[in-house]
Amino acid sequence: MLFNSFDFLLFFIPVLLLQWLLPHKPRNLFLLTASYFFYACWDWRFLSLILLSTVVDFYCGQAIADSSDNRRRKLLVSISVVVNLTILGFFKYFNFFIDSAHEALASLGFSPATWHLDIILPVGISFYTFQTLSYSIDVYRGEVKPARKIADFALFVAFFPQLVAGPIERAKNLLPQMLKKPVFSLDQFYEGCWLVFWGLFKKVVIADNLAVIVDRAFNDPSLTNGELLIALYAFAFQIYCDFSGYTDIARGIAKMMGYELMLNFRLPYFAKNSSEFWHRWHISLSTWLRDYLYIPLGGSRKGRRRTCINLMLTMLLGGLWHGAAWTYIFWGGYHGMLLVLHKQVSCVRWPVSATALLGERGWTALRIVLFFHLICLGWLIFRSDSMSQLVQMLMLFGEPLQFTDRSMTWLWQLCILLAPLLLVQLLQAMSGNMNIIMGLSPVSRVAAYSVLSLMLVGLGSFGDKPFIYFQF
Repeated sequence: MLFNSFDFLLFFIPVLLLQWLLPHKPRNLFLLTASYFFYACWDWRFLSLILLSTVVDFYCGQAIADSSDNRRRKLLVSISVVVNLTILGFFKYFNFFIDSAHEALASLGFSPATWHLDIILPVGISFYTFQTLSYSIDVYRGEVKPARKIADFALFVAFFPQLVAGPIERAKNLLPQMLKKPVFSLDQFYEGCWLVFWGLFKKVVIADNLAVIVDRAFNDPSLTNGELLIALYAFAFQIYCDFSGYTDIARGIAKMMGYELMLNFRLPYFAKNSSEFWHRWHISLSTWLRDYLYIPLGGSRKGRRRTCINLMLTMLLGGLWHGAAWTYIFWGGYHGMLLVLHKQVSCVRWPVSATALLGERGWTALRIVLFFHLICLGWLIFRSDSMSQLVQMLMLFGEPLQFTDRSMTWLWQLCILLAPLLLVQLLQAMSGNMNIIMGLSPVSRVAAYSVLSLMLVGLGSFGDKPFIYFQF
């Protein structure tokens, strides 16, 4: 059941109305039932995995909080981690590791038996697994109090707006909201409506139209490097508008229901370096990796060399989180390298200040443009279907740039589709306010809604296309 489908509209409207009419206790049970129904529409068989994670982490959390024996507490949190990662590892990575081992042994001259299982990847498993893991770990650390009613905790795990593709919520933010009845706020409701509308616009107008360009480019063996360059720009904004569009809709739906989900994107393509980028892109994942992987590894507390190793390990595992493919691992390693280089360069004192030469605004703009192209290179790794395709495409950039009529058509389409996005984000960046649209005058808001609605009707791709991050 996709957010950009008529089926979801038929599901959400009665859920929205009923949940405001119900008292607190039946309201949570109703929302939990609705969330399970929402997930069952994808594949009801995988509800058992959500239920297993929910039951294990609920009882582990309670037992951890009730125990004063440190060894027992460590055992209980280990059970939670092992159970969740075993489920995730089997469904997402079993075939990848078996196939990789088979290829490695074959390259050494062995003839191992082929093992391959027809495993269906449960939608959203990477997201809700990390969410339940963070709960158990936070209870162990004493940072949150455990839920005492399994229905409340189950709703925290399965809350349908963010169940399938995040944000990866923390118990300290969302769980307390589940324990009390939200108070209706008209301003919050209006803000939710805008986020849903803006998220749908980014998905069906920008992302789904750019997908046509990207798919044609990556499936064309006669692609020129000029066409590839435009396709890379298109993919950079396709994946951003697709994923941030989902997050906007999820946050908007939650706001309309009285809940607040965390901000997951904050103008990532305005980043000037790799560290800043990961403070702006998929914030719920980057902060999860920081708090539960990078810092426990030692963070930056054990010297520069160890810091670089910790950064690289964190990003390699972050790449693997995205999918069972070497391209994702390589993409994670690429961003790890950028973080390491930034860490090293930021410690250097340059004899001449670039700000003095270009001015503060000029130097900032140049850094944004340069780093955006480094991000695009990373997106080439991410989007490539295989390492061999990646190598072939990288080799294209060793030739003089060749722009064709098709590449110029793609560029023109790109400019038209991105004009509203860039205008809104420039307003957000200059004001420092992500909710700048809600602060505009009524006339300006009506004008914005009207223009975007016309583009939505005229250019919207209403094909019920799934969101990219559903596969992760």
